[in-house]
Amino acid sequence: MMVLYKPYADFLMEHAIDPDKRRYAVAAEGPRHYIDIDRYGAYPYDSLPVPVKWNDAVVKYSEDSLHAHGIVPWWVNTMLYRLTDAFKEKNQAKILKYSAEIGHYIADAHVPLHASSNHNGQLTDQKGIHGFWESRIPELLADKEWDFFIGKAEYIKNPLDFIWKRVLESAAASDTVLKFEKELSKSFSPDQKYSFEDRNGVTIRQYSSAYTIKYNEIMKGMVERRMRQSIYAIASFWYTSWINAGQPDLAKLSNKEFSAEDLKEFESLNAAWKNSQVKGREHE
Repeated sequence: MMVLYKPYADFLMEHAIDPDKRRYAVAAEGPRHYIDIDRYGAYPYDSLPVPVKWNDAVVKYSEDSLHAHGIVPWWVNTMLYRLTDAFKEKNQAKILKYSAEIGHYIADAHVPLHASSNHNGQLTDQKGIHGFWESRIPELLADKEWDFFIGKAEYIKNPLDFIWKRVLESAAASDTVLKFEKELSKSFSPDQKYSFEDRNGVTIRQYSSAYTIKYNEIMKGMVERRMRQSIYAIASFWYTSWINAGQPDLAKLSNKEFSAEDLKEFESLNAAWKNSQVKGREHE
């Protein structure tokens, strides 16, 4: 599949964050990124039961209730169908768009705090831990120390079961993420825990390098491990979509240019994103 994806690596990286941008433009977007699975009882959440199909869950809990607590595993499955259809249509623009977006949702499903109602430590006086885990740690360590060569993608026979297993792994790890940070915080004074650094000309307060490295150590490389798992999962979902679509020749795709509607959507998402950033700075 390199003939399709490698030449468009920059596009995939740029548009992998479109789902986050869409949260500022589409009200229904937010729940697609997470699931507060602890709202359904205790691990392994037999009340659902996992892996539950969307229609069965709607019958039991109602669609409004499901959206209120997040729908990421079901949305990944929906995006898989969309990507498969794009491959069947041999529509290159759609394939690239949906490939970038499904990757975002799959990666979100691998983040422990995306599977917890205490998603930013707001219930345990650990506000900011979400960005600490998924942004600060990889920004500091990924390029220098982590290995992202994970081997070949594989065909996934039951994608819904696969992504639910990854969500359950995230849910099981969420307590560790919170507990270890709470314990570590006791051994660092505030001036050791945080530092001020320049980012794009703006001085920001963030977790110090020493604190970040120590937290990564006591978690035994959890962030790197989950990133590696998400890379494998994304590649395998792409591959599975292509197989399920009948393995069309990727060197002979149509619709290689994005439509006016696509370009307008990209522009509106960027505008909504930039507007949110401006508003955020106004409230700092």
